[in-house]
Amino acid sequence: MQKIRLNILGLSVSQTQSGAYALVLAEENGERRIPIIIGPVEAQAIAIQLEGLKPPRPLTHDLIKNIAFAFDIALIEVTIYKLEEGIFYSELLCEMGGREVRIDSRTSDAVALALRFRCPIYTSEEILKKAGIVLTRDDEESPVRSLLDDDDEEPGVSSYAQYSSDELEELLNDAIQNEDYEKASIIRDEMKKREK
Repeated sequence: MQKIRLNILGLSVSQTQSGAYALVLAEENGERRIPIIIGPVEAQAIAIQLEGLKPPRPLTHDLIKNIAFAFDIALIEVTIYKLEEGIFYSELLCEMGGREVRIDSRTSDAVALALRFRCPIYTSEEILKKAGIVLTRDDEESPVRSLLDDDDEEPGVSSYAQYSSDELEELLNDAIQNEDYEKASIIRDEMKKREK
């Protein structure tokens, strides 16, 4: 199988399934995109890592990474190797003591781990032909609603705009301490906006 590298383009609310999210992976040297429908818990695990948030206690994927490091196991790559009846199948290629091991994984978990281990994500031409879509220029310019967007906000206006930088820092720390990562991400976005 010729491997094609994928990059994470982003997360958006699924247009087809209520309460679900679309993880969009992009072909590294091409225009095709693969939307993968995932649940809210899995989407949050990916979004937390994409946003660079540090939870006070390790979440499941962080725990797996900590165990792997403790036992000198490296995650080399993630491969999405099959698409059957709308379900993507993935495997983790791990290395321990010079021995490679392949482990079956849900694609959402595989991507969450790939982010934490900073390893590449691959697929095949066959899967890109089956599931890949090419977005038109209009599609790419339309706003992608993030998992962590605030539903009640006006476009471009943060509900945290009235807070001072010190207050935002305190709110961010409280949100992380309370494991409210959606709120923490929105606050982090407001802080980044001010840095520009």
